[in-house]
Amino acid sequence: MNKGFLLLLFLGVTASMHAQKFSSVDNEFRFATASKELRLQFCTSSMFRVRSSWNKKFEGAEPWMVVKYNWPSVSVKATEATGFFQLQTADLTIKIYKPSLAVDVWNKEGKLLSSENSIKGGVTKSGDAVQCSKQLAADEHFFGFGERMDFLDRRGKKLRLNVGRGSGLPHIIGAYNILEANYCPVPFFMSTSGYGIFFHNAFPTQWDMGSKQKDAYSFSAAGGEMDYYFIYGPKFGNILNQYTSLTGKAPLMPKFAYGLHMGTYAGGTWGYEQYTSDAYVIALARKLRDMGIPVDLLWLDSTWRIFGEVGGKGATSFEWRETFKNPKAMFDSLYAMNYKMVGLHLRPRFDNGKTIKLLDTAQGLKYTYPEGNYAGEFVNFFDSSSVDFWWKHGVQRVANIGAKFLKTDEGSAFGGLANESDKTGPQGKDIPELHNLFPIAYAKAPYEKFQQYNGIRGLNQTREGYAGIQRYPYIFAGDWPSEWQYFAPVIKAGLNIGLSGVGNWAHCAGGFEHVADPELYIRWIQFGMFSPVALVFGMDHPGYKEPWAYGEDALRNFKKYDSLRYQSLPYIYSNAHKMYETGEPLMKALVFDYQDDENVYEIGDQYLFGRDLMVCPVTTKGAQTRTVYLPEGDWFDYWTGKKYSGKRYVNVVTPLDTMPVFAKAGAIVPTQPAMKFVGEKPVDVITVDVFPGKSSSFDLYEDDNKSLSYQQNDFCNTTIFINADASQIRISKPQGKFLPAKHSYLLKLHALNKPKNVLENGVALSANNWWFSQEEAVLYIKPAKDNTQNVALTLVR
Repeated sequence: MNKGFLLLLFLGVTASMHAQKFSSVDNEFRFATASKELRLQFCTSSMFRVRSSWNKKFEGAEPWMVVKYNWPSVSVKATEATGFFQLQTADLTIKIYKPSLAVDVWNKEGKLLSSENSIKGGVTKSGDAVQCSKQLAADEHFFGFGERMDFLDRRGKKLRLNVGRGSGLPHIIGAYNILEANYCPVPFFMSTSGYGIFFHNAFPTQWDMGSKQKDAYSFSAAGGEMDYYFIYGPKFGNILNQYTSLTGKAPLMPKFAYGLHMGTYAGGTWGYEQYTSDAYVIALARKLRDMGIPVDLLWLDSTWRIFGEVGGKGATSFEWRETFKNPKAMFDSLYAMNYKMVGLHLRPRFDNGKTIKLLDTAQGLKYTYPEGNYAGEFVNFFDSSSVDFWWKHGVQRVANIGAKFLKTDEGSAFGGLANESDKTGPQGKDIPELHNLFPIAYAKAPYEKFQQYNGIRGLNQTREGYAGIQRYPYIFAGDWPSEWQYFAPVIKAGLNIGLSGVGNWAHCAGGFEHVADPELYIRWIQFGMFSPVALVFGMDHPGYKEPWAYGEDALRNFKKYDSLRYQSLPYIYSNAHKMYETGEPLMKALVFDYQDDENVYEIGDQYLFGRDLMVCPVTTKGAQTRTVYLPEGDWFDYWTGKKYSGKRYVNVVTPLDTMPVFAKAGAIVPTQPAMKFVGEKPVDVITVDVFPGKSSSFDLYEDDNKSLSYQQNDFCNTTIFINADASQIRISKPQGKFLPAKHSYLLKLHALNKPKNVLENGVALSANNWWFSQEEAVLYIKPAKDNTQNVALTLVR
């Protein structure tokens, strides 16, 4: 059907089914029985939305989880047969059965993807709760569900999704319970059968993925509407791209934000607040620079402020602690040392300080969320006027003297128990639905306000989230102790959240609470520098996870991997832009690229970092080796160039200073010169590591590194191509609106024999422009042409 064309279809009148209309304008089809109405709306030919109602009422569009409701017209062929109605698009065939309104879905090849009719499932309602049951295929496995630390594959398991960290004493079975940790649940999964489901409901949800019944799974919510999106891939990349079209893409952060983020308690964590000072912060920043440790961002956690009169540690007064003699001079000093952004931690509740009575004022103006008969303390981040007041009279006090972003902590305390308080905030019938949405509204406010105020891309660090949090723009894994038992689960959390559409993710490298075993610190830092966002922060007074506090080996390891991250920024930044365009996370569970390989379904300690590298952290104390699974294809040890064939397990040595990293055949990894901070010096040479064995190409992405103009296509891509044996290499001139700085290239071709000659654009290169290292088995080529011209290299063998 063409857009705007209205077609009326008589669907037949029976004892339980009525005549209905459908229109191509909004792609929506409506079906009804005496007790229930089902609406099926097409977003694309491979994605549709299903909603059910028992009172003929449907909820309006909400802005927190879903950002796109209007879709172009989809061509749909609608027919009626005995016992069912059929809707057919270019990709899917959907049957809606009479009279149950059960929904079955096939792909265009006739493969059954999802069935409700075969198990007499479908949508049901009991009291306020809604549920949907579907058939579980014999070979079907499920991935996603947000930042879960326990399992990757959810087949046969139950889970509950509701923002929180677990509770109870002692902490080891309460707040540190990896089974209960739910900092960022996402009601979305992807199935190895080639589809995904996003349950568009903000209430606490329950998921039984084949635990109760081996041939069926179900998802339910304590309230709200049965409203879900069915998304066909069949590849995970296609599913995630469509899901993030619904809930929003992860924006590009400023390029320097892909460097190191360093947090500090400014000298004194809880119970040691008297040791905090602006002098400590300046000394820390200077020491990092003097020791040659690359870093670009700092933030001051909790104890920069006085604790207020009402909420204490659990609220924010926006008044500096007396030990900070001159905060503005502190910010000025940090920016003079080329720190790009300095931020502050805060809580979501107003408080009264010694001189600024923000809580009293906000309550009088009704800018706090009410708590029964009490005016409340939480900023009403759902209300724009409240946000404006919070910004103008609170946050802007610190922004005006130099703060450029926030760490928005304790989003789960809205309707839940806060860490540093026995308060639970608002309670009542409307809170269960708002509890999961509050962290999104809470992160959105400072992200957008600071983006406008700073005049560059926004930044915000937050601990909690829900579907859509990827827009604001990064989340960290929470307060996990520096113990070996939590290291591997944190890696799993990053893999699960990446499979759930949240690609900008961080964790406290080295752990947060407790003093770390130096070996654990070393291993965790290695993983941290190969994470989407590299972040170091801890409350282990007086060490605070500062690298020199853990010995010479730790300091040397920190510098090695931190410097490697900065050299890898062209590769990281290019993959970050791909994430913005497609939703593909920087840190990918192996199942993302190898969803048909059952060997990878429970691998939670290996992952793909960007397109071409596989990272294998060492999570066992004292390990001299570790087992690595290599998926299909050939793989190269990134450090030595040794070649391995894939689809097998290998045992590799793991000296303390080495985390196993592998490059897949066809890998192209651009890097830049080492730097102590982004922009320290011009990027005059791009080094390109090439691992042959498969024809491939890589788009080196460049833009102005900080503005929003990339969203208007003001960027350029330089395409680097290699054929399978690396005998032909082409580097195009940059294509796009953006004009990058001039730079030359140095190519490193691994695992090759020495060629007889190297040609550039058909002319033999000078002997000074190429050389072969027998020891490394690496061919080095320095093309005579730079990025203002096309480069075509030929190896003569």
